[in-house]
Amino acid sequence: MEMPVYLFTGFLESGKTKMIVDTLLDDNFNTGEKFLVIVCEEGIEEYDVSVFKGSNVAIEYIENESDFNAKKLSALERKHKPERIMIEYNGMWMLNTLYRHMPDNWMVYQEMMFADANTFLSYNANMRQLVVDKLSTCEIVIFNRAKNDVDKEEFHKIVRSVNAKVTIAYEMLDGEFVYDDIEDPLPFDIDADIVDIADKHFAIWYRDMSEDPGKYEGKTLRFKGICSKEATIPKGKFAVGRHIMTCCVEDITYCGIVCKWKDAEKIKTKDWVIVTARFNFAYDPLYEGKGPLLSALTVEKSTPPEQQVATFY
Repeated sequence: MEMPVYLFTGFLESGKTKMIVDTLLDDNFNTGEKFLVIVCEEGIEEYDVSVFKGSNVAIEYIENESDFNAKKLSALERKHKPERIMIEYNGMWMLNTLYRHMPDNWMVYQEMMFADANTFLSYNANMRQLVVDKLSTCEIVIFNRAKNDVDKEEFHKIVRSVNAKVTIAYEMLDGEFVYDDIEDPLPFDIDADIVDIADKHFAIWYRDMSEDPGKYEGKTLRFKGICSKEATIPKGKFAVGRHIMTCCVEDITYCGIVCKWKDAEKIKTKDWVIVTARFNFAYDPLYEGKGPLLSALTVEKSTPPEQQVATFY
């Protein structure tokens, strides 16, 4: 039987506990079902089971990451027989630990990230990989304790560089919730006869194209990329793209696109080129399904850009 899981992520003292308590005290959410709350870190605010209606809320603590495993989690489910599970996840643990070890019947219904608006920029500067990990899959990020002069533009840029769809909200010092309404115009003209993608905008374009390839169907694109002509790529085709870094050097990945060109055999791996090509999203054996395809109009040898690894900044 499928077990609904509500996941609360973020760093210590970011407001996770308060949100869980407030949610459990909300009669619209807590209508008497059995809840199991799994707490993976303890902050200043503590849980008081007596404040919840009846005895439908059980609290369990997992303090060591090694104890967060399928055997332990399944045992807690058998012990409490909950109908819903809420997890206050440790901000210093990667989410891969959670998703690898959750029992098969546990399904994350909602994932929320919390951050203290006064410390978020410092966390992002010093623990970028952990910030990216939590932002990548959440549906909403809430910045607590926000002052009136909070730099929403900077916060927006950081969040959007990782997750293009997440809802961004601020809980101000007076308790008012303010939602981010900053628009994200693309930094290139998608309606131009030739959509020119600057070197510094490749990562933004690649993410947008991956999320909504239909937007580019039939359009002519021009960008600079590095080529791959591995043995697995058949005659008449090569791959062109860029290495993209999301948060740190460990996650740099080559993001290439299959390109058809009559003179593809002239291309060598690591050649830098400027490609002008027609874009289609269609089946190709190299993808083993549908994927982005370029039909080259021109391919010109070029020099590497000043910043060879593309980023979202």
